[in-house]
Amino acid sequence: MRAQLYKIFPLGIDALTIEFGNRISAELNDKTLDLFRYFETNPFAGLIETVPAYCSLSIFYEVRSVRKNYPEFLTAFEAVQELVKTALQNLTELPKPAPRLIEIPVNFKGDFAPDLEFVAASNNLTCQKVIEIFTAQTYRVFMIGFLPAFAYLGEIDAAIGAPRKSTPRLKVPRGSVGIAGRQTGIYPFDSPGGWQIIGNTDFKLFTPENETPCALQAGDLVKFYASNR
Repeated sequence: MRAQLYKIFPLGIDALTIEFGNRISAELNDKTLDLFRYFETNPFAGLIETVPAYCSLSIFYEVRSVRKNYPEFLTAFEAVQELVKTALQNLTELPKPAPRLIEIPVNFKGDFAPDLEFVAASNNLTCQKVIEIFTAQTYRVFMIGFLPAFAYLGEIDAAIGAPRKSTPRLKVPRGSVGIAGRQTGIYPFDSPGGWQIIGNTDFKLFTPENETPCALQAGDLVKFYASNR
């Protein structure tokens, strides 16, 4: 991978970020997840964790351990930066796992969908048409963030895109399915939030006692379907 296709910069004294771009893109997200998987299977001494986003990966490390194990470098940052560059040269050799497809039921009726009419009116559509367009698409989990297990999914059809609310709600119910721009997501807990809520699901997103607490992972595919549960 050519150097001009990415940037590496420090994130404080014990982390760095590799950035492949600044837009929502499956291609850039693939590069991010490839690098994430590389360090999952090839951890270096001092690695704490790696955190993937839409088109960047942040790597957190223990400075003393990195300095001890890679003394040929002047700083821990330089050592990890070199490890990243080596990893990027080897990404094409890694097998790509087939993405999981998770189907999620959504109730689009009444109080479960307080902003469905707004989204429909904003796009000159009926509520039923919004639901049809929304459930016709298969969505990619680009990243997990904002709250534990909150998955950023995309991209939704531009025909049903909607802006964030100008004033966020103080409490969005757990399981709420929202739209913001070309993104959609599910609130794993009751929390404040400014996305347009078009439905609700009882799909459990976060189970802290499980070995893998988050039901959705970056790279997964999600298909919604209408259900009265």
